[in-house]
Amino acid sequence: MGFKPILAENKIYLIHKTRMKQLLKTYFGYDEFRPLQAEVIEHVLSGKDCFVLMPTGGGKSLCYQLPALKFDGLTLVVSPLIALMKDQVDVLKTNGISAEYINSSLLPARIQQIKEKIVTGKIKILYIAPERLVATKFKNFLKTVNVKLIAIDEAHCISEWGHDFRPDYRNLRLFKSEFPNIPIIALTATATPKVQEDIVKQLSLDNPKSFISSFNRENLAMIVTRKKGAFNKLLVLLQKYKNESAIIYCFSRKDTEAIAIGLQAEGFKALPYHAGLNAEIRKNNQELFIKDEVLIIVATIAFGMGIDKPDVRLVVHYTFPKTIEGYYQEIGRAGRDGLSSECVLFYSYGDVRKHEFFINQMKDYAEQEKSREKLKQIIEYCETVICRRKHILKYFGEEYSFPSGSEDENQKGCEACDICLSPNSLFDATEISKKIFSGVIRTGSRFGRNYIADVLLGKSSEQIVENQHDKLSVFGIIDNFNKDEINQIMKSLIAFGFLQTNTGKYPTISLTTKGVQFLKQNELLELPKAHEDLKEKEEKILRRKMQYNLDLFEKLRILRKQIADQNNVPPFMIFSDVSLQEMARYFPIDKNTFSKINGVGIKKLESFSNKFIDVINIYIKENNLQPVEIPDSFQGGSVGKSSSFSVSDKYLKTKEMLSQKISLAEIAKKQGFQEGTIVRHIEKFISNGDEIDISYLKPAPEKLEKMKTAFEKCGDEKLKPVFDYLKGEYSYDEIRLAHLFYK
Repeated sequence: MGFKPILAENKIYLIHKTRMKQLLKTYFGYDEFRPLQAEVIEHVLSGKDCFVLMPTGGGKSLCYQLPALKFDGLTLVVSPLIALMKDQVDVLKTNGISAEYINSSLLPARIQQIKEKIVTGKIKILYIAPERLVATKFKNFLKTVNVKLIAIDEAHCISEWGHDFRPDYRNLRLFKSEFPNIPIIALTATATPKVQEDIVKQLSLDNPKSFISSFNRENLAMIVTRKKGAFNKLLVLLQKYKNESAIIYCFSRKDTEAIAIGLQAEGFKALPYHAGLNAEIRKNNQELFIKDEVLIIVATIAFGMGIDKPDVRLVVHYTFPKTIEGYYQEIGRAGRDGLSSECVLFYSYGDVRKHEFFINQMKDYAEQEKSREKLKQIIEYCETVICRRKHILKYFGEEYSFPSGSEDENQKGCEACDICLSPNSLFDATEISKKIFSGVIRTGSRFGRNYIADVLLGKSSEQIVENQHDKLSVFGIIDNFNKDEINQIMKSLIAFGFLQTNTGKYPTISLTTKGVQFLKQNELLELPKAHEDLKEKEEKILRRKMQYNLDLFEKLRILRKQIADQNNVPPFMIFSDVSLQEMARYFPIDKNTFSKINGVGIKKLESFSNKFIDVINIYIKENNLQPVEIPDSFQGGSVGKSSSFSVSDKYLKTKEMLSQKISLAEIAKKQGFQEGTIVRHIEKFISNGDEIDISYLKPAPEKLEKMKTAFEKCGDEKLKPVFDYLKGEYSYDEIRLAHLFYK
């Protein structure tokens, strides 16, 4: 999908968008849309099918909730998450929107009441579970009401290629035949390109438009560390995030119970959550976590899908998950409000064995192979020596460009993963690499890393002697590196494309074409030294926060909890942490200024503002403080907040210079940036719906035509294929600029 410049003549779109923004502020309290939201909403309102892929916390729900307010009938939302339905409906009601859910947790009498409200047009949004569509009676009921939009959440559940296939989702195929003229919006946060295609196919969507948002969650720091002294490392992490919410994922129920008990003994408020607990205990533990009565949940993967808590600041994987999709979905529970949060994964070879044991128990060979491939992919993520953000985004089919604007991965990096936060010094690995390559070749490229390392170190194991590899010339040729160091070097050689891992029950390594060429040529090879451990990394992780009054923030948080308890809802449903931080930064002393705070809609302004304004007025009077003016262009500008577009001085200066028709090169020079960074500023403005005239930056017709042709041939979602197609004739910055004028 191409970015579309919002030029001065595009008045109709702007008027329509202005009306949508009014609804956005009135009901949801936000001044601006997040990236892609406005475009998706516009498409849905036109009555057409679409597929939406946005990361967790990216604002998927709004893409159907806001159109529901414009349609004169019912919006039907299919969700597999019964536990989440109530939370979503409660949030909508708190915002003044009529919504209900129907699922197995309700008694027949209550379901009948809801149906009657639907028939009389008193409900705008109805959530249902996919199993409900099996019942003929319910399907017939839907045909009698004015359904205007169908939204299918967690759409990846319909695909057998996905990580969370649910057979009940196959019932959703009926929508196109039973409701042929009703638009369908399918939404998910985790889907590889293959799964995306399968979703569209399985739902029989009619010529749908795909809206693919970036998988990148800039506010999440991603850390992988050795699982050595793991419990003590966990205590250090939790102390760092004291008084904030955390989720710890474990491999087994036994681990879950043991760690929860251990944390309780250390004085932390922690509870377990796993399928072995009875439903009542699970529900109670989840409720206590949601309401901030307990700050730490220690859980198996059974926990999380039904959680819509936006202020989780830490997610720890005590044992690494079995798929990248699962990992991405689970870390997606952190920082849904856009504030900086941390995701730490403990990795050990022993845990690899645990996963392999369960894979070997599978009776279906095809399923075994599929699981091994998934396991291999997450192991590669854990063992990579390049930026973790770049690695995981590549898995989902997205090329990541570092903040510097450079396509060169040797730049400063993402600044939010352990690899980039602790850049390794390089060492001359030419000789050791040649020895490793020789070891791989001499043993026939039929063995794994550990076996190769043992041969090179001269270890006479039973298997090595039996294979007569103790007779090889490479046996014992390495004496200046230990086994862990040799393994780390092999991981680097795999990451940089000199070696490859082959799939199967017992993964083997072999040389790639690049590795063979290196052996033939007498070139220098430098590789990164081993990474430092978590303790040192933690000191380098900066928690980027908005500057606000911590004392007032705590007072507002206590008030929020009191109001939430009175209304029997989680605190975040009253106001998010983002809203409280802004209150503690700008000190709004009346309803007019309070209404400008991020997340304050009409309903919340009427219901809760007076109590918060009273606390703020008392505090600033006692401390001799003055209110701080909220900028007119203020959009909830928390530092590190990626889920909405934050306006900083640099962005505002860029915007001002664009209005003065200053050249791209000159703007970059004055701002101290590369031209590509300024183009990214423009992309943000356009994505955010700002009215800017960039027509004077339009490339020459001949240039633009060539690049348009390249976009049409290669697609316009990644720059590298276009760059390669054009054989380097145009720089990445030139291509990025042309992309603004494409379509």
